[in-house]
Amino acid sequence: MTHIQTLTAEGPATDSMITEGLQNTLQETEDPAPLASESPDDDIGDRPVAAPRPLGQHVKRMLEDYFRELDGHAPTDLYQMVLSAVEQPMLEAVLQHTRGNQSKAASLLGLNRGTLRKKLKQYDIN
Repeated sequence: MTHIQTLTAEGPATDSMITEGLQNTLQETEDPAPLASESPDDDIGDRPVAAPRPLGQHVKRMLEDYFRELDGHAPTDLYQMVLSAVEQPMLEAVLQHTRGNQSKAASLLGLNRGTLRKKLKQYDIN
């Protein structure tokens, strides 16, 4: 296997796949959609409720899929790619939760307000 500086031709599409997959996983964790086999008339009380899986399990599954799609090619800057795929939607969700209050958001995130503002600028989040 040869280490390459950038991803293969499929790389940008694969990067997009992992980013979208992580974002979809985060959204599903927050607001699960009904299963296709469910009808609006189904009584929710009749089904067993599955315990939500930890976020780390979702991320691990997406990374395993990502590596499988790379078919032996090595990505570069994987750490930064995954961080940005998770960090941006997390910042947006926390800001939404705090109704835009950056001081409260920084406190929830365990960051100082200056660091939060730097990250908001990095991701162009208003």
